[in-house]
Amino acid sequence: MMRDQIVTESKGESMAPTSRAPLGTAPLMSPVTRPSTVDLITVELRNAIYSGVLRVGSPLREIEIAGQLGVSRGPLREAAQRLVQEGLLTATPGRGLSVVRIGLDRVPALYEARRTVETAAARLAVAHASDTEVAAVRAAHDDLVAAGRSEDARRIGDADLNVHWTLVAASGNPWLLRYMTTLIVEVRVASFTVSGEYAVRKDSAEYHEDIVDRLEARDADGLVAAITANLDGAVERLLAPQAADVETLEEPQPAATMRLDPIESPGL
Repeated sequence: MMRDQIVTESKGESMAPTSRAPLGTAPLMSPVTRPSTVDLITVELRNAIYSGVLRVGSPLREIEIAGQLGVSRGPLREAAQRLVQEGLLTATPGRGLSVVRIGLDRVPALYEARRTVETAAARLAVAHASDTEVAAVRAAHDDLVAAGRSEDARRIGDADLNVHWTLVAASGNPWLLRYMTTLIVEVRVASFTVSGEYAVRKDSAEYHEDIVDRLEARDADGLVAAITANLDGAVERLLAPQAADVETLEEPQPAATMRLDPIESPGL
C-alpha cells in the first residue's frame, strides 16, 4: 500500500504495517514494485477480506467502497475481478460479487493445498535459503513468541501465519509465494466462516518451534514432517474444536461496520 505499506515478494522483505494493516503482514504481499491504482485497490480489498472488514458472504458494494477508497468504479471492478480469479470473491448471477465462504467441507482441500505449497517451499529453503533468510524465519517466530505473551488471539494468529509465509518466502520461489499469499487469506476466511469467534492455539509459539529448528538444522525431511503435523493439527481443530485437546484463545469476529481508508495513488 502506498501510504502504509508496500511489500514485495523479493526475499520476503516488508515494512511494518500501520493502521491499514491491522492483521499482520503476510497477506498483504504484492508482486509489484511500481503499483498501479488497480494494484493498490487489489491489495486493499484483499487485506479487508483478511481482516474481516469485508465479512465472509457480504456483498461488494461498489459505490460505497469506491467512495471510501477515493477511486472510480472502473479500477475497483478490475481489482475485484482479480480477487474473483484468486477465489476470494465470488460472482452470483443477479446479485453481483460477494466475499467467498469456505465451509467445513472445503477445509481439508484448503489445507492440502497449503501442505503442498509449504512442503515444496520447505525443501527449497533447506537447499537454497541464505542464512539471512533463515534468520528471518527465526525472527518471525520470535514475533510469535511475543504475541503469545500478549494472549491477543488476533495478534497470535497473524504472527502464526507470518511464520509460514516467511518460510515460503525463504524458498526464493515467487510462484509459491504468490500462492501462499492467497492461501493465507483463504485460511482466515475459513476461520471466519466456520465459527463466530476467531480462535488460536494458546501454545502456538511452542507448536511452531520444531519447524524453525528443523529449518535451521537444514533437515528437509524433518521440516516437511513438522509442517505436516502442524497443518494436520490445524485441520483437526477447525473440523472438531471440541474434540481437539488444545487450549485456545478466542476473539469475536470484527464488527459488521465497514470502513476503508482512502488510498494514495498516481493517476486517480
